[in-house]
Amino acid sequence: MRIAHPARSLISFTLNFSSPPLTKPLSFHSLTSKTTERPRRRVFQFSMEKTENVSTTATEDAANYGFTRSEMYKSNLAGTVGPYDRHVFLCFKNPDAWLPHVEEDDLPKLVATALKTRKNDITVKTKVTICEGGEGSEFENGDVLIFPDMIKYKDLKDSDVDGFVDDVLVSGKPWASGVQEVLTGSHVFVCAHGSRDKRCGVCGPVLIEKLKEGIESRGLNDKVFVSACSHVGGHKYAGNLIIYSPNSEGKTMGHWYGYVTPEDVPEILDQHIEKGIVIERIWRGQMGLSTEEGEKVGEQKLRNGKDKTKSKKPEENSAEAAKDNVASCCQGANGFSCCRDGSSEIIKEKKLEENIEGHGKGGLDKLSRWIGSLEQGDVLAAGAVVGAVATIAVAYSFYKRSG
Repeated sequence: MRIAHPARSLISFTLNFSSPPLTKPLSFHSLTSKTTERPRRRVFQFSMEKTENVSTTATEDAANYGFTRSEMYKSNLAGTVGPYDRHVFLCFKNPDAWLPHVEEDDLPKLVATALKTRKNDITVKTKVTICEGGEGSEFENGDVLIFPDMIKYKDLKDSDVDGFVDDVLVSGKPWASGVQEVLTGSHVFVCAHGSRDKRCGVCGPVLIEKLKEGIESRGLNDKVFVSACSHVGGHKYAGNLIIYSPNSEGKTMGHWYGYVTPEDVPEILDQHIEKGIVIERIWRGQMGLSTEEGEKVGEQKLRNGKDKTKSKKPEENSAEAAKDNVASCCQGANGFSCCRDGSSEIIKEKKLEENIEGHGKGGLDKLSRWIGSLEQGDVLAAGAVVGAVATIAVAYSFYKRSG
């Protein structure tokens, strides 16, 4: 069967698009030889220019927003995670579909509203973040993941939100309308919220791809799971990721990393996930730190991204969940960000110490600090002795005068 007519139609479209009108009839030979060369060259040239433009944009994005940007390793990371004791992930669409403030979209908005309404009733310090769901991801839209409980609830719908928040987040009970499933293995969440901040949009997908490649090559497909997540705080620390995995005692720990590059991925898989060794040079903080421990960590001076030595994991906190308000979606929007940050208290304490040192050169200040170092009983005893000596001196003076 001949297909000359379809071929002629395609060529005719190309000619009409690229060439001036012809003044004489075309032969089959002219259609299949000379006249086809120029349009093909023009189309090919246009494709090459478009490819070069895309390549140039990608290179510029990598330089300005990627792993070689100028701000990398300029800030200390330790202590940049606010205190919290529970992390809830709502699976919803994919990063390309997320709004800059994803909590303003459909199901996340209902969850954010319910959390704001009941925030004074939620006694566990909670973060809520969006993670990807649906085709091509580890979870389905509407799935809810809870750490450190390692629990998953499936198919949360709009009409279920209030009941879910009341049962699970307020009352601490299983969701009456859902089936509770147990999560296993290690779960890595990488911030890829490009509509919120381009640094996360550039770094996040690269890290996710590199992590999946490393997981595949190590045969960890059934043990380690990677998902893109929304903004977790600290755009300037991109790449940002959070790892929820069991320690040697089986307790689920949540560690945050910043300034993560593709070169760090093998170390994250081999050291942190396989051996439980925290990589201190890119460590931001962890779930479950008390305020006092957070302040201690905040005073550390880690050489981020420069000191390649591996360190022992920080002290793991076993304190019970503190009673405080909830932070919604980790977005800090609409007044939901209620996790306390101990950095302000640290700054005040340091200023007080500096004032004491700066004004403590005079004798009076030295005496004040000496007295302040004594216990209350010592001060009272010293006062009594001084008073007795003064009384004796006055009595002796009167005695001399009378004599």
